[in-house]
Parts: sequence; structure tokens; C-alpha cells
Amino acid sequence: MGRIQTFDTVDAVRAARAVFWEHGFEGASLPELERATGVGRSSIYHAFGSKRGLFDAAVQSYLDEVIRPRLRPLTVAPVQAGALEEYLSGLRTALLAQGTLPATSGCMLVNSAGAPIGHDEAVAHTIAAYRTELRDAMLAGVRARLPQLDPAEQETLADSCAGLVIAAFALVRVDPEQSARSIDTALALLRR
Repeated sequence: MGRIQTFDTVDAVRAARAVFWEHGFEGASLPELERATGVGRSSIYHAFGSKRGLFDAAVQSYLDEVIRPRLRPLTVAPVQAGALEEYLSGLRTALLAQGTLPATSGCMLVNSAGAPIGHDEAVAHTIAAYRTELRDAMLAGVRARLPQLDPAEQETLADSCAGLVIAAFALVRVDPEQSARSIDTALALLRR
């Protein structure tokens, strides 16, 4: 007879997500994951196969519950003219909200890109897909805000905004004010 799972998988993944977001894959120890989730090591391995399996579930949770809800106004037609400015302003506020994971730890996927786990083919693919999703959302927002621009200019502006958002995520841990300035630059580009 198989073991009966006694914990809520969604809650455990969310708790693990916070640990991975703050410490990265390599820095998230199994004892820390056990404490955060309230789930023992054997149950983690039984439910997720490995620490890596738990990380993969946490990444999917991060995309589904953190990233995509914020991007939704830029991905559901019709995109409103002010949607990208609202996204950027909201992101700026989140990055400056002291004591929150976005403010203290930036973006879980951007952090993973610069860590050893980022060299894993599946993780690298997920990060690249996220970057494409972000850039496509920026492009939809640029097109809605500045429909008069030449398509090539819209593409360039979307690339610039996506790059500035990624820079903001990368900088927030060490220089929150410069992180905010990256977002301010993206907003200035849109308001030209």
C-alpha cells in the first residue's frame, strides 16, 4: 500500500518557492526547505523526486502565480494604451517595497540565470522562454501605447524595456535606487 500524502502540495511549493527565490537553488539547503515547507526530506523526495523536482515545481509556481498575473494586462487582447506604464510603475513600487521578496531578491529566474543552475539545459530553456514572454508582453504594450511608431521602432523599444526590466531585477539586491532608475528610464522611453 502506498504512502498517503499528508501535506498540501501547493502550499509546500509556495513555501519552497520563497526559499529558492531568496537563496537560489544552490543556496537552498534541504533542512531549510524542510523548515519552510513543514515537509520532511523523505516526503519531499516522494512527492517531487528530488530537490531539483521541487525547484522545478517552484519555478512553475513562480511563473503561474507571480509573473503571469503581472503580465496579464499585456497579454490579453485588447491591450490598453496605458498597460505597459502601469506594469512598469507597479514593478517599480514592488522593487522598492522593503522587506518583500521582489525588493530583497529581485526575480527568481534572473537570479537563476546567473547561478550554476542556469547552465542546466532545461533551466536555461525556461529562462529563455521567460525572457521571450516578457519581451512579447513589452511589445504588445508598446504597440498599444505608441501605435504610430514604425514596427521596427516598436521592436527596439520593446527590447529596451525588457532589458531595463531585467537590469532592474538584477540590480535590486545591491542597489534598489539604481534598480528604480532602470524602470524610470523605461517609463521615460514610453513617454516620449
